[in-house]
Amino acid sequence: MLYNSLHNRALRLVVAVIGELIAAAALNLFIVPLHLYTGGLMGVCQLLRTLASDYLGMSFGAYDVAGILYFLLNIPILLVAYKNLGRGFVIKTLICTLSFSLFYSLLPSPSVPVVEDYLTACLLGGILAGVGSGLVLTCGASGGGLDIVGLCLSKRGSRFTVGKFSLTFNAVLYTACLFLFSPEVAIYSVIYNFFTSMVLDRVHQQNVSVQALIFTKGDEDALARFIIENLGRSVTYWEGVGAYTKEDVHVLCVCLSKFEIEELVHAVHTIDPHAFLTTQEGTRIYGNFRRKVG
Repeated sequence: MLYNSLHNRALRLVVAVIGELIAAAALNLFIVPLHLYTGGLMGVCQLLRTLASDYLGMSFGAYDVAGILYFLLNIPILLVAYKNLGRGFVIKTLICTLSFSLFYSLLPSPSVPVVEDYLTACLLGGILAGVGSGLVLTCGASGGGLDIVGLCLSKRGSRFTVGKFSLTFNAVLYTACLFLFSPEVAIYSVIYNFFTSMVLDRVHQQNVSVQALIFTKGDEDALARFIIENLGRSVTYWEGVGAYTKEDVHVLCVCLSKFEIEELVHAVHTIDPHAFLTTQEGTRIYGNFRRKVG
């Protein structure tokens, strides 16, 4: 079911929207009741909402206006991303951003914290938010915000990578929280953001590089063509000899993301049922290796 969902375009979009629902619920259940702040553009929107409420006396009723602000601020970012990241990615991101904004604004946040212990709430909220955001990224979309800005800067050749840009931005945001609120608010907000990032990296399979070695006595050209045409990856192969059988064997080497492994295994076993495949996760790859966002 998971394989079919994540490799079918329509179902991938549905899973991405479910991921946004999970992320929004995590914020409203565990983080918002404790008056903590998530990182990135959403953190800025929460900060603006608090300042407008506390210092300008503005009342927003039962709805959290931070979700609406988040969507509005993402519109110019997506317009810039349209030229840099492609139409398909931006459309999926627009749908996910709208979904997150609606879920965040409409889902009720309890007046009394579900979990009163700050560290436990940060852990639970971070796990759920990381799972939700990771599903969105794995499905080839994004929840918008700083990730889009970082991707655009990276593609234009800026020294700012996505991670560096996000880290710098959040450092400024949490420094502002430190001066505006109590130190505990800033510290626990950082802890929540840390847990979210840790879980997101685990869930986001496209972020994990894998080296695969395929050993086959079948048609190595058919396997190579499938990998090049369907996965968009290049292949290197050489001839080997089985030490036990003394028979010739073709060895194909390809580097790809963890998300693509299931499709590769399925193709290998279809083309040659007797082939076997080894993988090594977390491979460090330098040079010309394309990280896919869609």
